[in-house]
Amino acid sequence: MLNFVFPAPLAKLVTQLPVAPPSRVFSMLANRLLWPALKTLDWQPLVGRRYAIRVKDLGFSLRFTVTQHGFAPIRGAPDLTISATARDFLLLLSRREDPDTLFFSRRLVSEGDTELGLTIKNLLDALDPESVLHHLPKPLADAAQRLMGA
Repeated sequence: MLNFVFPAPLAKLVTQLPVAPPSRVFSMLANRLLWPALKTLDWQPLVGRRYAIRVKDLGFSLRFTVTQHGFAPIRGAPDLTISATARDFLLLLSRREDPDTLFFSRRLVSEGDTELGLTIKNLLDALDPESVLHHLPKPLADAAQRLMGA
């Protein structure tokens, strides 16, 4: 099992950050890593909707939308908020934990448009992790591969 906990001083620092800079960084990274793979799927139902990813143990949210050209940061209320700890998000990304298991154990919380949440879950399940890793710099791709295989 993945043993990953953010140090308390780092978590405290992150809680002080405004929403805009982390959302902008997330959108840039998602455009580089996730968008090329997502474009091969039916992503149109995501366009124009507003999303938040809340990392509970770090006390911050990433807010973004999907446009015809990729991810973009937003302000304001989202249509869907997905909340979990950093560790649980890493477990999801590494495919070492199933979203349904986390959801039914209340470690992953979906608030707002639950049908939209199901659409996103199905799209992410359809993504080939290799197609996402392909867009990472080699050292990061190797580290992600180790995490996924560990």
